[in-house]
Amino acid sequence: MSNRFFDEINWRGLVHCYTPEIANHSSSEPIRGYIGFDPTAPSLHIGNLVAIMLLVHLQRTGNIPIVLIGGATGMIGDPSGRSEERVLLDWDTVAQNAENLKQQLTNFLDFSPGPYCAQMVNNLEWLKPITLLDFLRDTGKYLTINYMIAKESVQKRLEAGISFTEFSYQLIQAYDYYYLHQNLGCNLQMGGGDQWGNITAGIELIRKKTGKNVYGLTAPLLTKADGTKFGKSQSGNIWLNSQMTSPYKFYQYWFNLSDEDVLKFLAIFSLKSQNEIREILDAQQQDSSQRIAQKALAEELTVRIHGKQALQKVLEISNILFGNATAETLQNLTSQEIHDLIEGLPQTSLPMEQLQKGLPIVDALAYAAGSKSEARRLLQAGGILVNKQKVNDLQLQLNNSHLLHQQFIMLQIGKKRHHILVFS
Repeated sequence: MSNRFFDEINWRGLVHCYTPEIANHSSSEPIRGYIGFDPTAPSLHIGNLVAIMLLVHLQRTGNIPIVLIGGATGMIGDPSGRSEERVLLDWDTVAQNAENLKQQLTNFLDFSPGPYCAQMVNNLEWLKPITLLDFLRDTGKYLTINYMIAKESVQKRLEAGISFTEFSYQLIQAYDYYYLHQNLGCNLQMGGGDQWGNITAGIELIRKKTGKNVYGLTAPLLTKADGTKFGKSQSGNIWLNSQMTSPYKFYQYWFNLSDEDVLKFLAIFSLKSQNEIREILDAQQQDSSQRIAQKALAEELTVRIHGKQALQKVLEISNILFGNATAETLQNLTSQEIHDLIEGLPQTSLPMEQLQKGLPIVDALAYAAGSKSEARRLLQAGGILVNKQKVNDLQLQLNNSHLLHQQFIMLQIGKKRHHILVFS
C-alpha cells in the first residue's frame, strides 16, 4: 500500500524529523505506532493535541495506534524541553492521573474491537517488575554514556545540572520502544519535536538487541505568530478537562486565534479534508472580520472534546456578549457559566450595601463610562443595556432584583463594550 499516513500528516504540517524509511513504507502490513503520555498532571492540555493528532491520522489511514500511559516514567520525569528538575509525584497521584488521561484519549481514538483498533498500555506493567541489576545488565550496556550525553535534552541541562534520575529517562523510554516492538510488533515511535533524542535512543537499542530497523517521527513544536507558546493563555495551560478549563474558555482560545495562526492550525488540528480547509481559508480571505476559519476550528474541537451540548452552551454565552441574546437567556445561565462569561471583562467591585440603598443608574454607568456626565450622555443617546435589557430612564435605581446569581450586574454600551459590577 502507499504510505497514506505520511502523506496525510506531511501536508498538514505535522512532520518535523523522521527516519527516511517511514516516508517510503509500503508494506501490506499496517504500521503499529506509539506515543507515550506521562501522567504528570490530572489532565491533558492542548499542547498534547499535536501528538494526539498523529495517532488519530495513523488510525484514519488504516494503521494501528498504540497509546502508552507512562505510569512508570511519570514517576521519573522527562528532562526534554525543561531547564530544571521536575517535582516527583507519589504513586497514588500518578495512578489517578493515568486514569484521567485514559478517559480523555477515548475522545480521539477508536478502541473498540476491529482490525485497526487502538491499543492502550501502561509501562508500569513491564517496568515495575524489572530489578535494577537486570535493567543495567540487559539494557544499560547497549547505550554508551557518550551516546546518551550527546542528546540535546541532556546537553541543555549539563550546565545547570541533571540528576541521574532524569538522565536515565531516555534509556527507560528506549526500553519501552523495545518492549512494544517485541510484544506488540510496534515499528514506529512518534512524539513532539523535543522527543527526537529519546526516540532515536529506542531505535538504536532495538537495532543493537534485535538487528531490526524501526521508525521514528516527530511533529514540530508549535509557537504562535506573536512568539508566545502554543497552548498557553494568560491564566496558564488550556486543559482538556472541563473542570480545569471551561468549554467556553476552550472555545474562545481557538476563536481568538490570529488569522496567521489559524491558517496553520486549521490543517494541524482539524479533521477536515484539504479541499474543505482550502474553501474555509478562501472565505476567510474574502472577509476576515467574520472569523470563519477560527469559528470552524473552535466548533470542531469543542464538539470533539466536550460534546455538542457543551458547544451549544458556549454559543449561547457568546451570543449573550456579542449577539442578540435576551435577558431571559442571561438569567438561565449557571453560576459557573456567569463566571466564564465575565472573565476578562472590565469589572468593578462594590459593597452590597450600596445596592441595597438603591444605586442610581447614572452612578453605576459612570464606572463603565468614566464619568457621570458621559453616563448621562450615553443614556440619552440610547444603546445602554442592563442585564441585556435596554434602559432609557435616567432615574432608574438598581437594586437586589437586578442581581444575577446574587452577585453580578452586566452593563453594556453599544454592541461590544461590557462592564461587570460585582457586589459582595
